[in-house]
Amino acid sequence: MGAVPAKKYHIKLSLQEREELQAIAGCKKSAAGKVSKAKALLLSDEGEYGGYFKDEDVSLRSGLTVRSIERLRKRCCAVGPLTSLVRQPQTSPSRVKKFGGYEQAQLVKLACSDAPEGCARWTLDLLANKLVEMNVVGSVSRETIRRELKKTNLNLG
Repeated sequence: MGAVPAKKYHIKLSLQEREELQAIAGCKKSAAGKVSKAKALLLSDEGEYGGYFKDEDVSLRSGLTVRSIERLRKRCCAVGPLTSLVRQPQTSPSRVKKFGGYEQAQLVKLACSDAPEGCARWTLDLLANKLVEMNVVGSVSRETIRRELKKTNLNLG
């Protein structure tokens, strides 16, 4: 096994920061994730008031993985100990929504219209294919169609 790399980010908490983190760690009403992060920061403290532990020991005592502790220390150095406990909001969505107001209106309009020739009623696949054919969306799955129709509480039968 190779040598363990040296820590890149070091935490040195002031007495006031330690007291605030101890209050969060001991609070029964705080979120569990916040409590475990507060405990991990207290255990990782290399300042004069801390009881500095290795990441593996902090991991065992706080319930976080070693990698999570490394990321927490990095975030703590960047934004501060109390701000690092709060989950960061997502800056951009993971995926772009295919259906907005226009697309949904076209779907409802199509679903309320008469079924195509030779079909008794609209199926999810027929609706999906027709929306692609009409260039409303580039591609769409039948599950997306089902979900969008469910949102409208549309009852055709």
